[in-house]
Amino acid sequence: MPVALHVVVVDPLPLYGIGAATVLSAAGHRVDRVADALAWPRTNERALVLLTLSSRYAWDVLGELSGAGGCKVVAVVDEGTHAGVRAVRAGATSVLARTAEPEVLLRTVEATAYGQSVLPTGLLAALTGASADAVRPSAERLSWLRQLSNGTTVADLARQAGYSERAMFRLLKALYTDLGTRTRMQAVMRAQELGWLPGGNGSSAG
Repeated sequence: MPVALHVVVVDPLPLYGIGAATVLSAAGHRVDRVADALAWPRTNERALVLLTLSSRYAWDVLGELSGAGGCKVVAVVDEGTHAGVRAVRAGATSVLARTAEPEVLLRTVEATAYGQSVLPTGLLAALTGASADAVRPSAERLSWLRQLSNGTTVADLARQAGYSERAMFRLLKALYTDLGTRTRMQAVMRAQELGWLPGGNGSSAG
C-alpha cells in the first residue's frame, strides 16, 4: 500500500479545493487547505503542493515554492498548453488540467510525490518545440516585449504588471523560451518577424 502523503491544496474556489481534498483524503493522504501557500512549505521540506494558477499572486507563489528545496508542485491550469508551458518553466514538477477527473488528480499527485513529472501529451509536444511556433503570447506578454524594446526596465515592468521583480525575470525567461529565443533582443526581433510587434530599426536594443 502506498505511503500516505502530506499535501497542501491551494485554490481560490472553496468548492474545487474541498473536492480535491476529499479525493486525496479518501485515498488515505493527509491534506491541508491553507490561505498562505508560502508559510506551509517552510516548515515542511517534503511538502507537495497542489496549486491552482489562476492569479498573478499564484504565479508568484509558484516561483517562490520552486526555489524551496524538496518542495514539489502540481500546477493546476485551465485547458490549453500556454499556461502549462509557463508553469513547467516557472518550476512546477507536474501539470494537471483543472477539468481532470478525480482519478487523474490522484494519480498525478501520487506519481509526483514519488519522483515523476506528469504532463499532458499536448504540453509535452509544446515543451519539446513541436508546436512552439504556433503559440502566440498573450496581449499582455507582447506588451511586455514592446515596453522592454522601448527602454522600460524589468523593475519598472514588474511594478506595472503587479509581479515581484524576481517573478518577472522568470516570466520573461519563459516568454523568451516560448519564442525560441534566449535574450530580450532576440525575442523582440522574433515577435516582429512573426508580425506580432511593429518593426523598427534599433527598437529592440537594451
